[in-house]
Amino acid sequence: MTWWTKQRLRMIQNNLREIDADLDVDQLMEELKRYEANTLMMNAGGMFAFYPTKLPFQYKTPYLKKDLLGEAVEQAHRNGMRFIARFDFSKAHESLFASNPEWFYRTRDGREVNYHGIVHTCLNSEYQQQLSLRMIDEVITSYEVDGIFFNMFGYQHWDYSGNHYGPCYCDNCVRRFREYCGEDLLVYDGAGHPLHERYREFQDYTAREVLERIHDAVKAKRPEVAICTYHPHKVDLVRKESNTALRRPYPLWLYSASENVASVEGSYPDKWASNCSINAIDLNYRFTGVSRHEIEVRLYENLANGSNLDFCIIGVFEGYPDRANFASAQEVFRLHHAHEQMYNALSPVVDVTLVKPEHGVARDEYLGLFKMLKERHIPFAVVTEERLVPQLEQIKRSKAVILPGVRRLTGDQTEALASLRQAGLHLIGTGLALAEDEEALRRLFGATCVGIERDVTASYFDTSDSGRFRSLADRGWVIGGDAFAELRYDDETAEALLPYIETASFGPPERAYGHRCDGRFGLGLLRGAGDTGSAAYYAFAPGTLYARHGYEDHKHVVADVLEQLLDGQLSLLTDAPSVVETFLHRIEDGGEASESELLLQLVNLSGYNGTTYTESLPLAPMRYTIRGVPEMAQAYRLRTGEPVPVQHTPDGAVLELGCEGRYEAVRIVCGETGAVKGGTR
Repeated sequence: MTWWTKQRLRMIQNNLREIDADLDVDQLMEELKRYEANTLMMNAGGMFAFYPTKLPFQYKTPYLKKDLLGEAVEQAHRNGMRFIARFDFSKAHESLFASNPEWFYRTRDGREVNYHGIVHTCLNSEYQQQLSLRMIDEVITSYEVDGIFFNMFGYQHWDYSGNHYGPCYCDNCVRRFREYCGEDLLVYDGAGHPLHERYREFQDYTAREVLERIHDAVKAKRPEVAICTYHPHKVDLVRKESNTALRRPYPLWLYSASENVASVEGSYPDKWASNCSINAIDLNYRFTGVSRHEIEVRLYENLANGSNLDFCIIGVFEGYPDRANFASAQEVFRLHHAHEQMYNALSPVVDVTLVKPEHGVARDEYLGLFKMLKERHIPFAVVTEERLVPQLEQIKRSKAVILPGVRRLTGDQTEALASLRQAGLHLIGTGLALAEDEEALRRLFGATCVGIERDVTASYFDTSDSGRFRSLADRGWVIGGDAFAELRYDDETAEALLPYIETASFGPPERAYGHRCDGRFGLGLLRGAGDTGSAAYYAFAPGTLYARHGYEDHKHVVADVLEQLLDGQLSLLTDAPSVVETFLHRIEDGGEASESELLLQLVNLSGYNGTTYTESLPLAPMRYTIRGVPEMAQAYRLRTGEPVPVQHTPDGAVLELGCEGRYEAVRIVCGETGAVKGGTR
């Protein structure tokens, strides 16, 4: 077991400016102790060296008066902390461009991107392909760092001001693209071009090549060094960020930290997420933080997922003008420190597996389904599309799989999902999933896509004739979206639900009529025979509609059907409102528990109004029913040790639990007989 799998990180990243090269390391250590931090990430090299480098192709900051890296590593270890060295190879000082212009990014017309004296490099150049390895080697050879992180890995098409430059057309990229696929990169001009998919594949292929080279070099010399970046290939810690940007479109994504963690840790059993809560409002406003309430949500979501804590500021604490968030971050870090054995041993209870699509066009569909499951308190895990087959045994422990907008599947993926349905798992497709994959759609859902209508504004779906939608008793119609797939089922037993009401005139008011059901339907439900699972296919995009507009109708048309398919099988039932994010984990052997235990956690998301995070509201006791908990079970509040009464019913153990602040947790000691069955990580 490695140090980063044995213990969750409580990491502070000081993202240094070059003028911080003479910082007071003793004072920094005192600041870190206030957080009970066990890991420090700080700049080492790449764009700027913060140590006396001997490499001529690495620019040393002129503000360096001592070996800052050496002092920081030594002090971190002396104070019981790990040290992760930060690199950035995406850019280099303009003096290196003057001597070696072939290392750098080029626009279509041959221009470099020089941003205030810092020039964009190219992934396919000698600088990133070979010289980056020598910079890493110098650091891991000269200093006892515990990990390395490289920032902005991959292809960078934007500068810090948000200017878009498009693909790199340097000689290295043109040559390698031709070697990769035989095509001329110079004819490619971005998304929408016929070569776009080939270019995306090329980006991924070349990025993985570099990651493999870094991995092999580092592990050959120092296998105990953790490798961390934003790409999952050949790394130990997958970095994610919960951040904001003023030009980012609304709605704000309330589950940023939870999704970032879930999509990594449900997909890679040998990796951990390090989801960084960026303090700054935006890149161009680095010295003012977001609301402390937003910091609380992010960090408690990291904590409640059983993952690492990760908090970043620009520069150093001394003189930083906005300290408003520090106390909130320290509170979460200290709670983790007080119970770190337990948080290190959490394994989620899982009823549903949500597949994260590879293609960006399905992003909103996926996020909408994620939001639905969270708000209905259905325990679920996330597995990325590319990890479906490797994670098959893990997925088998859940009871249903949702495919939101997945465009196509490989033959192996189709076989894997078919085997899951044969084993009794239910399949749900939404967002025109597999409409372009005739074989997979027929095999998994028993359906054929006859055609897709792309402009169905003013269309509806009729919920009035079905008793399946218990949450829509007084809502006869729900709105359609931008696209609708017409399906045909060969199996005569398939149920046709949500009759499609075709678009009609909506203005002027005197002409707002003429809607009619035309015989098509929005949901096909194919019941499994015997022990085979059922297959439900939504011929529109309820997830996208919910993510963008938030009408609960679209949540209910999916969640009501899902809960019926899982009737009597859900591990957890509650009357908690949707502003509560609920987590249920087992505490595995090796934690603080000497016998089987569960941890029920609540993150109170109230106080958020769509744009502003404010103080959370106290929530009155909510009823939680947990299946499979033995009668001798006892429950205690995590922070105070106060007993929580447990009532045993035929449906499971019932706890009444309120939430006065942002976070509440209860340990449930189940005894030797164990607890809930279902999937775990």
